[in-house]
Amino acid sequence: MEVILLEDVPSLGKMGDIVKVADGYGRNFLIPKKKAVRATSKKLRALEHEKRLVQDRLEKSAKETEKLAQRLEDYSCTISKPVGESGKLFGAVTSMEIEQNLRENGFDIDRKSILLEEPIKSLGIYTVPVKVSHDITADLKVWVVKE
Repeated sequence: MEVILLEDVPSLGKMGDIVKVADGYGRNFLIPKKKAVRATSKKLRALEHEKRLVQDRLEKSAKETEKLAQRLEDYSCTISKPVGESGKLFGAVTSMEIEQNLRENGFDIDRKSILLEEPIKSLGIYTVPVKVSHDITADLKVWVVKE
């Protein structure tokens, strides 16, 4: 019997896979527990259609992520802080301040995505990596200037 898996089944396959199983295993376990449905031509067509829709959604999301990464690379984040006589900052520039600056300028970036290794403690221009998605990282220019 051929079935289409509706969820991941260990040692059998992943969701959406078409697998051949013993008749009793399919009829008595997989189908009643709603882990699979019998593979008919109508359900196979519906599965292919659903896969196309998911693929289109993923491609659209990837394009939007690329655009956001490009906007971040083109943007310069300027943060002004009070400075002592020796040029050291009072306090430090943290990922929270960078997030706030980005939100004020129309970017919806979570501070956990800003990969600042340690807070910035002196004036200058810094390149801070920002994780836009699991595989795309943009380099953001951060200017720390005297207030």
